[in-house]
Amino acid sequence: MHLAAGARCGLLEWNVMTSFGTSLILTSRAPHWRLLLPCFIAIAALLLCCAPVASAQATNPQQAVIRLVGHPEPAPDFQLAGLDGKPVSIAGAKGKIVLLNFWATWCGPCRAETPDLVALQNKYKDALEIIGLAVDVDDPEEVQKFAAAFGINYPMVVAPIEVRMHYGGITALPTSFLLDTEGRIVQKHVGLSNPLLYELEIRALLHLAIPARVETFEDTGQIFLKNAERATELPGVDFSGLTAQQKLAALRAFNGETCTCGCTLAQCRIYDSACPISSGRTAAIVAEVAAAPVPAEASPPNSTPSPPAVPKEPPHR
Repeated sequence: MHLAAGARCGLLEWNVMTSFGTSLILTSRAPHWRLLLPCFIAIAALLLCCAPVASAQATNPQQAVIRLVGHPEPAPDFQLAGLDGKPVSIAGAKGKIVLLNFWATWCGPCRAETPDLVALQNKYKDALEIIGLAVDVDDPEEVQKFAAAFGINYPMVVAPIEVRMHYGGITALPTSFLLDTEGRIVQKHVGLSNPLLYELEIRALLHLAIPARVETFEDTGQIFLKNAERATELPGVDFSGLTAQQKLAALRAFNGETCTCGCTLAQCRIYDSACPISSGRTAAIVAEVAAAPVPAEASPPNSTPSPPAVPKEPPHR
């Protein structure tokens, strides 16, 4: 089964491609995703039951794929007071899957996904801990009213700027981080996400059956910005005209030069791909590297070993 999503003017289309080649398009407005979630799961289960056994055993190129970090790093912990005054921390949720959700009361997409988060917390309450981190809060009372209006069933805290910076600054809302049972970040989602994706990832981490396969990837700045130095490709940077040696030189230059925002050029391309400063500077570096003469490679030394010396025989007397 293959899932593809498109969005226009708040109208969401989910294209479900089965192993038989049949395409089903499910359409819904964002605030009602949670109403279609049981339908998605029921359809997926039905298709799995009807699929040929051979197809289930083989790797299906059209099967839905979820991606998780292969070598995750620990999430920065915090100690904050919840709306009820009780302490909230990642360590306090040890042994559970954790979903950190940065949001704001004025954020439309945040409000749209809240009922789905409530439903997820209720469904996986013994294995999941959602933590809502409110930002841009002028009056904490607004957060209290929001929680009461939406029937929030998970801890909510007001996130100070220090916590936001530990998680990369949070440039868009909502932004969510998924943590495994050991408190390590395995995925990051920016913007309004399909709740079915959240549930598939949660079930995968709980080793429950899902109608998708799991692939792993290396964090090259998608999760922790400091890992941008590992990246071999960057948003908006064209390396196609460079040799492998020139590309390596360009990447080293990107990681050694800072943008006006304080990030390295490589970090800035990942953190803010629309930044005109890092876009122009990386393009200039690529052009400089491409125009530089390629040094002639020195001839490798003769590696053929010399034959062992043969001692001379003493003269016959």
